[in-house]
Amino acid sequence: MHHIVIVAGSSRVDSQTAKVAGFIGNRLIRAHDLEADAVSIIDLGRSPLPLWPADESGPWEEYEARLSRADAVIILAPEWHGMACPAIKNFFLYASKAQLAHKPAMLGGISAGVGGAFPISELRASSYKNCRLCYIPEHLIVRDVNHVMNGEEPESEADERLRQRLDYNLDVLLHYTRALAGIRPLIDMSNPGFANGMS
Repeated sequence: MHHIVIVAGSSRVDSQTAKVAGFIGNRLIRAHDLEADAVSIIDLGRSPLPLWPADESGPWEEYEARLSRADAVIILAPEWHGMACPAIKNFFLYASKAQLAHKPAMLGGISAGVGGAFPISELRASSYKNCRLCYIPEHLIVRDVNHVMNGEEPESEADERLRQRLDYNLDVLLHYTRALAGIRPLIDMSNPGFANGMS
C-alpha cells in the first residue's frame, strides 16, 4: 500500500492551500483507491515549523516520521508576491535526504487570482537539491482558488477541467511511486563526499 504525504505550505490557519490539500487527499482515496490511513496532510498553517535555525524544532519530529514512511509527496505552495510562501521554503530547510531522497513528488501552485506558476518554477529550481526529492514532470496550478475544489460537484467548466487535470496528475504520480520504490534501496546515500547536491 502506498503512503502519500500532502504538504499544505501556507502559514495561514484555515488556508485555501489546506482546503486544496484536503480535496486532493479525498481524491486519492475515492478515485485512486488509496486507504484513508495511507494519506496524510501536513498543514504548516495549523502546526508551523519554527523559523530555521531554531533552538527547538516544534512539530518536525512528527513530520519527519510521516515523511520517512511516505512513498510519495505532494507539495502545495501558495504564491505570495510572485514567490513561494516562506512556510514551504522553511519546510525544505528542515527536510533532508533522510526523509525525501528519490521519492516522487508533485508540485502544486495556489493562487487566489490568475498566478500560481512562480512557486512551481522557484521550487523546481532549488528545493530538491539537498533532499533529492524527484519532482514528476506534471504539476498543478490552482487559480481562482476560492471558486474551485469546494465540494463534490464542480462550480464551473474551469473547476471541472482542473479536477480532470488533478486526476491525471495523481495517476502519473502513482505510476512514478511504483516505479521508484525499487530504486531507493539500491542507492548508497551514506557517502560523505556527496552529502549535498551538486551546485
